[in-house]
Amino acid sequence: MNIEDKINLLNGKDVWHTYNIDRLNVKSIMMADGPHGLRKQVDSLDNIGARGSYPATLFPAAATAACTFYPLIIQKMGEAIGREARSAGVHVVLGPGINIKRNPLCGRNFEYFSEDPYLAGVMASAWIRGAQKYNVGTSLKHYAANNQETYRFTINSVVDERALREIYLKGFEIAIREKPATVMASYNKINGEYACESKYLLTDILRDEWKYEGVVVSDWGAVYDRAAALKAGLDLEMPSSRGYNAKLLLEAYKKGEISVDVIDRSVDRIIKMVKKHQDNEPLNFDAEKHHEIAREIARHGIVLLKNDGVLPFGANEKIAVIGEFARNPRLQGGGSSAVNPLRFETVLSEISAFTDSYAFYPGYTLAGDGFSQELIDEAVAGAKDADKVLIVAGLPETYESEGYDREDLDLPKGQLALIAEVAKANPNVVVSLFAGAPVAMPFIENAKGILFCHLLGAASGQPLLEIVFGSVSPSGRLATTFPVAVEDDPSTKNFADGNNAVWYAESIYVGYRYYTTFDKKVLFPFGYGLSYTSFSYSGLTVDSQDITRDGKIKVAFKVKNAGTRPAYEVVQLYVENNDSEIDKPKRELRRFDKIYLEAGEEKTVAFELEYSDFSYYDVDLKRYHVDRGKYKIQVGKNANDIELEAEVERKENDPDYIPRRRSYPLPDFSASKFAEVLGMPLPAKSVIRKRPFSMNATLNDLKRTLIGKILVKMVKKEALKAGGDASPVVREMILKSLMETPVRTLAVMSGGKVKPKTMELIIRLINFGRLGK
Repeated sequence: MNIEDKINLLNGKDVWHTYNIDRLNVKSIMMADGPHGLRKQVDSLDNIGARGSYPATLFPAAATAACTFYPLIIQKMGEAIGREARSAGVHVVLGPGINIKRNPLCGRNFEYFSEDPYLAGVMASAWIRGAQKYNVGTSLKHYAANNQETYRFTINSVVDERALREIYLKGFEIAIREKPATVMASYNKINGEYACESKYLLTDILRDEWKYEGVVVSDWGAVYDRAAALKAGLDLEMPSSRGYNAKLLLEAYKKGEISVDVIDRSVDRIIKMVKKHQDNEPLNFDAEKHHEIAREIARHGIVLLKNDGVLPFGANEKIAVIGEFARNPRLQGGGSSAVNPLRFETVLSEISAFTDSYAFYPGYTLAGDGFSQELIDEAVAGAKDADKVLIVAGLPETYESEGYDREDLDLPKGQLALIAEVAKANPNVVVSLFAGAPVAMPFIENAKGILFCHLLGAASGQPLLEIVFGSVSPSGRLATTFPVAVEDDPSTKNFADGNNAVWYAESIYVGYRYYTTFDKKVLFPFGYGLSYTSFSYSGLTVDSQDITRDGKIKVAFKVKNAGTRPAYEVVQLYVENNDSEIDKPKRELRRFDKIYLEAGEEKTVAFELEYSDFSYYDVDLKRYHVDRGKYKIQVGKNANDIELEAEVERKENDPDYIPRRRSYPLPDFSASKFAEVLGMPLPAKSVIRKRPFSMNATLNDLKRTLIGKILVKMVKKEALKAGGDASPVVREMILKSLMETPVRTLAVMSGGKVKPKTMELIIRLINFGRLGK
């Protein structure tokens, strides 16, 4: 194999395929999106879904999947997606997404599992295990600290080492044990260094520490300096840069800037991956069976938030079904994960199997703020004539998507007005909500019942109705804290507020770790969810009270269904941290299980805890450490509701432990405190970039120049033309993210309409002949 062949293998052949070398039996394999369903594009040059994809099963989004707290059915989803990938000739599916839900306003939260890295890691592991059962590769993404859509291509995520390890890398560390075929490096910088060029992330941690042996692939268009990325440990650049970066790599090799050993290292990994998957034979799949898996996940993922005796509905009660989502449901989030569903169901398409005594009223529109007084008046009249009301509401698809962040937690004005008026007309109102992340609930006192569905995918009808009419007891639990107001979240004042850097000043205090530690009021806590029965906990035992490096602690307790209905219960085990020299969250999730109990049945639940379950990342020791002191093993129904606890102890510190207080920025998370913890000055959140511009300049940077203004007009025109047949949410994503995208990425993602070399010449022209770095 000559050097040109090797360098070609390090770059994509086109948008979705790896490079082939036929004479060496190295075939081209295909990648496709698919965190919650396969998205194989009809047009092989289309990377954003503007021209549609082949039909596939649309499963519930990761936000719903995590609320199941049931890894077994997430593994089933992975298996189904893997099998559909085999049927479509796809060799690597680009999922799962495992980024932490740092703030509820992130537009892509629907595609991620949780604010808790342990829960996210376990769920991602199950997904990977399922998909790779059929020899379909996966891509664990987006590595790392990629937690907002605003300026996601260039933003510098400024995060301290302990938070990086404990919060933002821990889920990856857990899921890596399943050996995903690829790990996808993200667009953003971490502490000033692009993820794709970070030796610390890609080699020191991923390879040397975690022993990962697979392929590191770039997110699509994420590579800035190809030679630097290769040396840092990034193997495969996607998509094809149409020879631009291959030429730069070859030049770097000829100049002696890259050794053949570095090239061979990545080539070997890519060939190993290709050879493993290239000869996969197509497999058939049972579409009906896969739809039933989607239903099962939805059934387990719907969360009952409130029930003042209004649920379940009776079969003979007269029901008013109100809300346009009942017939035109919000199935999924927008962006690269959007699936063209083989089929889908709605509340209206399925309700006749539960009752004949119902009437439907749309109540609001899906355009703009959705307000229509005529539709509200009609719905109010219908509510007055009903025994009970089911309102189906939520966020329209343009309110949250990949490519941009949400502005607030509010539902559309029309829906809020509808709920308020209907609640006055009928006291028995149940609101079911479809959204990818938390929403504000000003109606919480006026609705007797609230169900949160997140995004149920194709199974948006039957599972909800099973719970509403009582044939299934709800068993979903929140995988994310619901704040009273978005301002209550400690990350909000440092979220998506600049074009240059985002300060993770809250450090390790993300989600419930913040709210429980500082005793802050929430709307609903992490792990929360109601049932149609009640459960009692008793008899907690531990087989040892000593925490030792090589020892394990076996924990056992009993759970009883004390009610009259069979149901699932989610049991959650937390470790409450000791009062030590180290600032720590009050408690952290360490184990969970989902168990089925008949009415009156009691079961023993057992867990095993290890040394690492009591540890924190010590920035001086550069490893995890358990400091001496007493800890509590707690069993609870959610992060706030602890039922049982037992005390254990670590009696001494490690010999190399350095006793000094690590003061984290508590509780105001000030910039000065954060800089102290970070150990370096904080970069400016926003900057005005000036000549000489680099290929990393965005259209927002360039629009202040004459040539830049012309370029912006041309690019917008072409983008709208390319997205002419796209859905409204895809067009919205294109327009909102376009100005924040670096020109190097625009060129690579243009499908050949603008070559990277052409864009380089334009930048040189703007710079009067120079190219910035």
